[in-house]
Amino acid sequence: MLEGIKKAFANLTDRIKTTTLSESEIKKHVEDFKLQLIANDVAVEVAEKLAMEVTERLKTLKVPRFSEHKEAIIQVLEESISSVILEVNPDSSFVNLVRSNYSIGKPTVVLFVGPNGGGKTTSVVKVSNYLKSKGLSSIIACSDTYRAGAIEQLKGLAERVGVRVVSHKYGGDPAAVALDAIEAARAAKVSTVLIDTAGRTEVDKNLLEEMRKIKRVSNPDVVIYVGDALAGNVVVEQVRRFNEYVGIDYIILAKLDADMKGGSAISVSYMTGKPILFVGTGQGLNDLEPLDKKRLINTILGRVF
Repeated sequence: MLEGIKKAFANLTDRIKTTTLSESEIKKHVEDFKLQLIANDVAVEVAEKLAMEVTERLKTLKVPRFSEHKEAIIQVLEESISSVILEVNPDSSFVNLVRSNYSIGKPTVVLFVGPNGGGKTTSVVKVSNYLKSKGLSSIIACSDTYRAGAIEQLKGLAERVGVRVVSHKYGGDPAAVALDAIEAARAAKVSTVLIDTAGRTEVDKNLLEEMRKIKRVSNPDVVIYVGDALAGNVVVEQVRRFNEYVGIDYIILAKLDADMKGGSAISVSYMTGKPILFVGTGQGLNDLEPLDKKRLINTILGRVF
């Protein structure tokens, strides 16, 4: 997991821990570091920001040589990474919103959007399971009425966590499915409606317009983009495009456990201004975790935790 990014930071640490702090040496090693980041799917803008942050912090670090000050370098790198990663606590934001709405008899409506094959349907059920662990109920709307097998896939996954799915026939109106699920949640006093939509590419304007309609009709409290960590830099452009069309509140980065490069994990928040709410850490329906910024940074820096 994240081996490419870890190697880039480890290489920089090894090169400068025994090097005198001259500006030319800093510049050379940091430039190599930047290129390694880009090669591991870090967005160019983020790689340049990290390189600049590291350079400036190293220039002001008052130690003559690094042979005995490896931890000082690690601290510099930690501060630099921290500046580009946005995190949010799901319990103090998302879960509390659900509880607050439920206390006044209102189901919280959550719209999930994202591209084909990004792990969206599985992530919807994982979020439902997460809410269940917090004592909160949910109904899932299968507003993916196009993809063959979508309804069966969603129902099969939802059955494993004991969650009801509202669906229509294939080819039906996705917005109507969402409305039916919202009405069902109100009638049954269910706290959350999770709307699973069809996967869309960021360049398919017709499908993006349809997604706007679903949002307009369902009036969601939260919009969550689900992206595939393995897609690398593509995720950044996808989130930007989806944000233009429907507005994104949070990001779920699926399949982070399988990402050997790691660039998207430290690029997507900075480039979009949207925090990562959860990361997918495996194929099981319990394998969804809040983004732990400190733990992610420790992983990148090769620290034991």
